[in-house]
Amino acid sequence: MTDLIPVRRALLSVSDKAGLTELAAALVKHGVELVSTGGTAKALRDAGHTVLDVADLTGFPEMMDGRVKTLHPTVHGGILAVRDDAAHVAAMEAHGIGAIDLVVVNLYPFAATVAKGAARDEIIENIDIGGPAMVRSSAKNHAFVGIVTEPEDYAAVIAEMDANGGATTLGLRKRLAATAFAHTATYDGMIASWFAFADQGKLFPDTLPLTAKLQAELRYGENPHQQAALYLPAGPAARGIAQAEQVQGKELSYNNINDADAALELVAEFRAADPTCVIVKHANPCGVATAATIAEAYDAALKCDDVSAFGGIIAVNRPLDGATAEAISSIFTEVVCAPDADADARAVFAKKKNLRLLLTGELPDPARGGLMMKTIAGGWLAQSRDIGRITRADLKIVTDRAPTEEELADALFAWTIAKHVKSNAIVYAKGGSTAGIGAGQMNRRDSARIAAVKAREAAESHGWAEARTVGSAVASDAFFPFADGLLAAVEAGATCVIQPGGSIRDDEVIAAANDAGLAMVFTGMRHFRH
Repeated sequence: MTDLIPVRRALLSVSDKAGLTELAAALVKHGVELVSTGGTAKALRDAGHTVLDVADLTGFPEMMDGRVKTLHPTVHGGILAVRDDAAHVAAMEAHGIGAIDLVVVNLYPFAATVAKGAARDEIIENIDIGGPAMVRSSAKNHAFVGIVTEPEDYAAVIAEMDANGGATTLGLRKRLAATAFAHTATYDGMIASWFAFADQGKLFPDTLPLTAKLQAELRYGENPHQQAALYLPAGPAARGIAQAEQVQGKELSYNNINDADAALELVAEFRAADPTCVIVKHANPCGVATAATIAEAYDAALKCDDVSAFGGIIAVNRPLDGATAEAISSIFTEVVCAPDADADARAVFAKKKNLRLLLTGELPDPARGGLMMKTIAGGWLAQSRDIGRITRADLKIVTDRAPTEEELADALFAWTIAKHVKSNAIVYAKGGSTAGIGAGQMNRRDSARIAAVKAREAAESHGWAEARTVGSAVASDAFFPFADGLLAAVEAGATCVIQPGGSIRDDEVIAAANDAGLAMVFTGMRHFRH
């Protein structure tokens, strides 16, 4: 392989014209002949450059509405020829094929066409054929040809040519080839995804194309000895924590992002509700409340478990004001997520230089579809997102006593939160605020007891006459397999239970609820979370 390859002829055909004229000027400075097509050729001529049309190079006009223009031996022979292979050189001379040393191509805007909601015919017309063929040909023959698919790489090409008398180095060509193959793989992946999910309506296609681009390498993973990075979808996707604007604070860690995602997904359940605050620690909510103001919601959520909230993640469903920011700043907080923050709030947080403030804009739609993926040894697990929702009309009253309106409201509030708590999950709620949360235990009884202990500790800490579990509604993410979990809730003072039902011992559990004077409703839906 030859390291330095002089660039004497370049073929440019781009849909994204950013930086095009600057690159062309740099090429012309080194005496490079410019070959181009359609709109790219027009843009270059408008900038004052002399351009050879591909049609003049090949002797064939563009045809079929531009579908056929670069798919020609004169083009691909000029790109693919191995310059130090005598047989290749002889073939070039015999067929009048000139070498092409640099190819600059980016592809038809397929993803943008899909994202704008275009009709099927327009989407199909924005599947590039000739572009990917040239990209792959150039990348394969990177020993002799440079391939540029990203405008961000124009500066590197210009700098190399300036430093090497109009030539490119093998090191740069290797890097550009790797980028190019990733570019076409991503492009084909987006097309395959559209055909599978949007066009064919499949949930689990035979081949699952996953395309993502590196957004950032992180300091480390869950633990310092692990490496980590953040990737973003290459094609159209819902906005979430990965697209949030970081206004201030230290670099986000793997755990910060994971916990902030958990907080945002939960608070998004309340995006149309009254002001709501969620506090998360280790991906589990430790306090959630809805109130007249965000400041009041934060205060109520914090008081549920202010021990766990230390060093936690806060998410709210309204723009932050100065008063709320002052309250949040009173304890150590890792990350605050909000749709927006006013100038007063930003000024308050600016005094806490390590606190990360993330502004998300509109909260994600909790009812959106999509797949969730989990890696396992030797494969992946895929499932649809848990978008199951329960309304009052879906509830089945199974006890002698029906719940009151207040109990029903608290039960549905607790149920919404339980969906976002690691199983086994128990959530007590009263008056629009969590009273105690038990998460991640191997049996449901222990989760119920842990949540009650947290409620008692909160009452002692704040000088309340009784724990907020007294008179509360309690939600269980799955059915009570035995009455012991329900009896633990009775001991905590709960008066209403919401759970899926479906245990072979439902009658035993219902009898225990009746004996205790509880109201209990079945949802018929489970919310396991692992």
